[in-house]
Amino acid sequence: MTTTTTGSVASRLDRLPFTRTHLRVLTGSGAGWALDAMDVGLISFVIAALVSEWDLTPASTSWIASAGFAGMAIGATVGGLLADRIGRRSVFALTLLVYGVATGASALAGGLVALIALRFLVGLGLGAELPVASTYVSEFAPARMRGRIIVVLEAFWAVGWTASALIGYLVIPSVAEGWRWALAIGAVPAVYALVVRWGLPESPRWLASRGRVSDAERIVSDLEASRPLFGRTSTDSALAPDAPAAPATTVGMRLRGLWAPDVRVRTAALWVVWFCVNFSYYGAFIWIPTLLVSQGFGLVRSFEFTLLITLAQLPGYAVAAWLIEKWGRRATLSVFLAGSAVAAILFGQATTVPMILATGMALSFFNLGAWGALYAVTPETYATTLRATGAGWAAGIGRIASILAPPVVPVLQALGGIPLVFIVLSAFFAVAAAAAWGLAESRGRSLAD
Repeated sequence: MTTTTTGSVASRLDRLPFTRTHLRVLTGSGAGWALDAMDVGLISFVIAALVSEWDLTPASTSWIASAGFAGMAIGATVGGLLADRIGRRSVFALTLLVYGVATGASALAGGLVALIALRFLVGLGLGAELPVASTYVSEFAPARMRGRIIVVLEAFWAVGWTASALIGYLVIPSVAEGWRWALAIGAVPAVYALVVRWGLPESPRWLASRGRVSDAERIVSDLEASRPLFGRTSTDSALAPDAPAAPATTVGMRLRGLWAPDVRVRTAALWVVWFCVNFSYYGAFIWIPTLLVSQGFGLVRSFEFTLLITLAQLPGYAVAAWLIEKWGRRATLSVFLAGSAVAAILFGQATTVPMILATGMALSFFNLGAWGALYAVTPETYATTLRATGAGWAAGIGRIASILAPPVVPVLQALGGIPLVFIVLSAFFAVAAAAAWGLAESRGRSLAD
């Protein structure tokens, strides 16, 4: 394999319009993304129901969430390494298989210990899903629209979270042990997503990096023959990649490559942003239904509020998708994180229903727009041979924060009530907004091979 050969594959991908095959890659990956969101969202409603059904303490219920995130931390780091070694598509199929089986078993859990153990297995399956999906889709997307496509991919999170809110609102309060039915429903789409995944092509950039150039060129040729949906074949060359190419063929080389002199500042900034955003997001959204119940709202009412707050994610993604190719990655990410910090403070102080809804929707709008920008910039930071590893380890560091956040929130609430909880979460958002300026600006640039 030569640099010229891999470069020709990359340049042909960057010149393409958005085709039907691109849409199939995007929606097939987005289905798994929505499943991840639906699972994380459902567990917040399950926790709220189990507090009364199993008479659990806040400390006990926090470990249900943290067990899943512990599995995700391991899944993200190992999944990223596997995706760089055996391919993106194979890891997708494996994650969905583990997720589907463990989620179905969770619906049958007979006690707290069993549920915590199964949530850990669910996390293993889901942990690799998001970083590998964003890596996979970014490697297909033309450079001039790559950021926007990844934000649209991230918007599938809102679809999944909204589905979880609907299931939580309509199913859990309506039937005996409704949380079991909710988890069972969550496992069903995994079967469909698994079938869809096997019908997707492997990343041609990854194939070329492994020396399978003929396979890569065949997939690129199929893309070139696919019917365009919008845009046109570009005659302009994408800007040279800002991220240096650093070939890595072993696990040790990939891990050392994350801290090579040319990318170590970006890696450090990326890990800080991932850690802080995960801490704030999961500290807030996993607990919102339970926090609302603690303020005197009934279970159904709190689920209704959460559903309305969740719907604000969609316009957040839409605005971020537009701005990310106008302002660039760093500016969009930083502005949305700063907006999240302000909204968190206001939500913590809200006492009336209109203020709870308005500030909660603002938090949802800014926070999920920030997530879209973060997932766009993460795989752009690294070369193809360590791209999934870099994205997986960043996500894994973030999952450490998501493990810590659920048990920390009840402690903060006991010390200073809900206002203190959201002051602390706001501070984490602010740190992330500052760290975002240490990331590379990759708007319009080709991915490094």
